[in-house]
Amino acid sequence: MLRALPACDRDTWMRTATFLLLGFVCYVTPWTAFAALPMPAGDQPVLRIHGSNTIGASLGPALVKGLLEQQGLSNVRVTAAGENEQVVSATNVAGRAIKVEIAAHGSSTGFSAIEQGRAELAASSRPIKASEVATLSSLGDMKSRDAEHVIAIDGLAIVLHPDNPLGVLGTEQLAQIFSGEVTDWAQVGGRSGAISLYARDDNSGTFDTFKELVLSANGKQLSSKAKRFESSEQLSDSVARDPNGIGFIGLPYVRKAKALAITAGESQAMPPSTTLIATEDYPLSRRLFLYGLPNSTNPWATALLQFAQSPQGQTIVAQNGFIAQTVQAVSIKATAEMPAAYQALAREAQRLSVNFRFQEGSASLDNKAGQDLRRVLDYLKQHGKLQKKVVLVGFGDPKAASARAELLSKLRAMAVRREMVREGVVMREVAGLGDELPVADNEDDSGRFKNRRVEVWVY
Repeated sequence: MLRALPACDRDTWMRTATFLLLGFVCYVTPWTAFAALPMPAGDQPVLRIHGSNTIGASLGPALVKGLLEQQGLSNVRVTAAGENEQVVSATNVAGRAIKVEIAAHGSSTGFSAIEQGRAELAASSRPIKASEVATLSSLGDMKSRDAEHVIAIDGLAIVLHPDNPLGVLGTEQLAQIFSGEVTDWAQVGGRSGAISLYARDDNSGTFDTFKELVLSANGKQLSSKAKRFESSEQLSDSVARDPNGIGFIGLPYVRKAKALAITAGESQAMPPSTTLIATEDYPLSRRLFLYGLPNSTNPWATALLQFAQSPQGQTIVAQNGFIAQTVQAVSIKATAEMPAAYQALAREAQRLSVNFRFQEGSASLDNKAGQDLRRVLDYLKQHGKLQKKVVLVGFGDPKAASARAELLSKLRAMAVRREMVREGVVMREVAGLGDELPVADNEDDSGRFKNRRVEVWVY
């Protein structure tokens, strides 16, 4: 059964919101409104954002528009400035115009623009690559907490024509389909017909994510017969018109197409639902990022990064079809494959829509975790759940010895507990379930990352 661990003494948490977690330091900044930001000299943009089409098509402009409105500017408007390029402009009380430029040509172009001094922020629908970190190293550590900001959660949707009867595919089957190894729908249980492939272009973070989670994870490469698109909307609409089509896009761009449920390894079939994407359990879930220079002197860049994390910014995230990082309690149905104690937990408690995840062999949280911890603590305070209402359940990937997997999963749960206790939370239980209930395939790094998690349950 789930066994509660002894409570540790409560420490005073300094209100500067600096905390230490097993050698990992996070800094939590309160959600505060910025003072009036400086106006530009001449006709220069106050901010330039390059990168992901997934972010830049609608979410990026919407967040910028929200920031300008928060600043009390008037006549805020978004206008096209070229293919996949937009300008958000406004006017201050003195009648002076300001503008923010957004170019959405793919995640990799954002990092190139920062390197070349053509942008202050890079929008990316996948984590920065090691090669990009190295290229930008003279400008600071782009993997640091000051540079890397998760602004939303998204799920790659695998889309078909609405009349295609298939409802579920596995990631291995997807790799076989998109590599051209499987060419007819009858080979994967569908009705006979030649499969037509639709994919994002090479600059796209969406393609990078699909390549990592599906193709490379299964030793495959994208077929040269795939039709490539810079625009998610155009790709989705093309699939929706093709009875034999299949493609991959960000969740907000499903439009008239049909989204499949996905399995990975031994995981259950998961549709791209709000809850499964919010917890990052959905096999093709991903984080959306804004990257800025860690020592940026641009106040507009700093303000937008903070605004995007605020409750107002996260409301805009949800309004644009992505998954906000707002914490909610969700009822989970108990199923036969769950351990008995976990079934009891599912029947009696609710799970919060956030998971804490960890690096391999470690109980140290990543850059997203500091903001997630703040959100969870705010939820517990607002709903009166500080005293023996919280259960933390840790999970991990398989190890040579099952006892090691269980120990690491418990250590991860204890790491989260320690920070909650410092803020006055008295735990009901803390447990580690080792490598049970995987949500992703343990055969690749991205799957093991998803399985290394701590769930938060509340009574």
